[in-house]
Amino acid sequence: MNVGILLLAAGSASRFRSDKRLALMPDSNTVLDNVLANIVLSGLPLLVCLGPDDHELGENLEGRGFACLLCQRAGEGMGGTLAEGIAKLSDLDGVLIALADMPWIEPASYRIIAEQLTQGTICIPVSGGRRGHPVGFGSRYFDELRQLSGDTGARKLLDLHANLVREIPVEDPAIHRDIDVPADISLDAREVGQSSPAS
Repeated sequence: MNVGILLLAAGSASRFRSDKRLALMPDSNTVLDNVLANIVLSGLPLLVCLGPDDHELGENLEGRGFACLLCQRAGEGMGGTLAEGIAKLSDLDGVLIALADMPWIEPASYRIIAEQLTQGTICIPVSGGRRGHPVGFGSRYFDELRQLSGDTGARKLLDLHANLVREIPVEDPAIHRDIDVPADISLDAREVGQSSPAS
């Protein structure tokens, strides 16, 4: 299986009141840099979806070897960004949808989902009895993902194909932990957020 990662990093982050992708974490790296570092360690190919005006950030990332896409549909919401990104991944057998505000997910979690994914399944990591991110979609679902719009993301596909969703246990509570406001960056690692799968 040729599986890659689509990183959704085009959001305006209005609740954060600034560009949270570039907010500094306790290790002095940005939120986005830590997300990217963990994905690199997973060994999986990556496409970063940015906003249509993120020219400087895109040039910076491409200069560091990351493939980027300036998504013209980002203004529609996460669904539009996801649909535009998936349209560029026709050569993959499966894709993990990752979020740019979840910098603590362990590289192993990405690998585990990728290894369990098939062309006909949807895989969701589970820790402590709760579903989290990233969510993996086999290529069977790419056409449906390309039709997404608005800000609901791929959640409706999880409902539509509930019988084909596989829950994959991982020992990583960070699959639930995202950043919504500045205070989230400094929370103790045991205090995880409440993000929803494929939101």
